[in-house]
Amino acid sequence: MNDKIKYLKEAQEKAEVLFSLIDEKQLIKANKTEKQLSEEIYQLAKEFLGISKFWHKKIVRAGINSVLPYDFNPKNSFIQEDDIVWVDFGPIFNSYEADLGRTYVLGNDPEKVKIKEATEITWHETRDYYISKEKISGKELFEFVTEKALENGFLFGNDIAGHLIDQFSHNKLHKKTPLNYICSDNYTDLKNQYEGKDRFWVLEIHFINKEKTYGSFFEQLLI
Repeated sequence: MNDKIKYLKEAQEKAEVLFSLIDEKQLIKANKTEKQLSEEIYQLAKEFLGISKFWHKKIVRAGINSVLPYDFNPKNSFIQEDDIVWVDFGPIFNSYEADLGRTYVLGNDPEKVKIKEATEITWHETRDYYISKEKISGKELFEFVTEKALENGFLFGNDIAGHLIDQFSHNKLHKKTPLNYICSDNYTDLKNQYEGKDRFWVLEIHFINKEKTYGSFFEQLLI
């Protein structure tokens, strides 16, 4: 096994512990703000796992804000009863990046449960499709996920479906170019090196409903 893959897998496993603690401590509740929940998760990571460094901004999106992808910085919103919330945190463990995204449904709204389940199922279907291919471009994989969104009755919520991850900081190790994203402008083989460097991918699935009133997100290491 490539040493970097080994360390990236270990980083993800530790990030999964953090998300398990979020469930265990029942942090996802109505009547608190996104910012408040983000701070609670940060303190949880610091107290129980000794994490204080994150390689990207800490994201909590609820309600209408759950439609918006990473690059947006919406106004701080209150989590409501029967809401949908997704969390995207990128902790650093032993100098290696993790990136995990999960969705939570408060209450039993069947449409919100449906989009949450569809997002997670599509992540695994996309991973299996990626693994089955000897070669696959970023464009092909992006088209696969956007078609899956439509098949499930949703829209894809971003213009990328993934990015690189590496030893901190991958943003310094790799050039910022569409060729280093899972997107329609990337015609390179995701499984090949670029500029002589191995590439390790995070796959992110972001579905939104056709009315664009809520969305769901699932993200982790593409292995």
